[in-house]
Amino acid sequence: MSDAAWGELARQLAYKQAWHGGHVLVADRWFASSKTCSACGDVKQALTLGMRVFHCDACGHTLDRDLNAAVNLATWGTKHHSQVLDPEARGQVTNAHRRDGSGRRTRADETSPDDVGTLTATAA
Repeated sequence: MSDAAWGELARQLAYKQAWHGGHVLVADRWFASSKTCSACGDVKQALTLGMRVFHCDACGHTLDRDLNAAVNLATWGTKHHSQVLDPEARGQVTNAHRRDGSGRRTRADETSPDDVGTLTATAA
């Protein structure tokens, strides 16, 4: 695992998401996703790795530890989605209005009616 190239995986994910008009959110390494109750938000201070089921002492919510962490990370991502800056424009992320994705064109000057959602009229 020490030579699993996690940095390369992260780079590839960010590259692929940018290629398709998306972005990757990275939560802080110390974000307590496993220790936080996904129902009430209470943080459990003592949670060992051996405890595979999360049980909240405050509200009684019980859930698989990994599923609880996934719910917390999804909630965190939803809250932080609008704060992501486009690294190229140094501003808010905006996506093109293309229905067929944000992939490359065959030529630099190639456009299509789908680029801005223009409807085409055909002669009968």
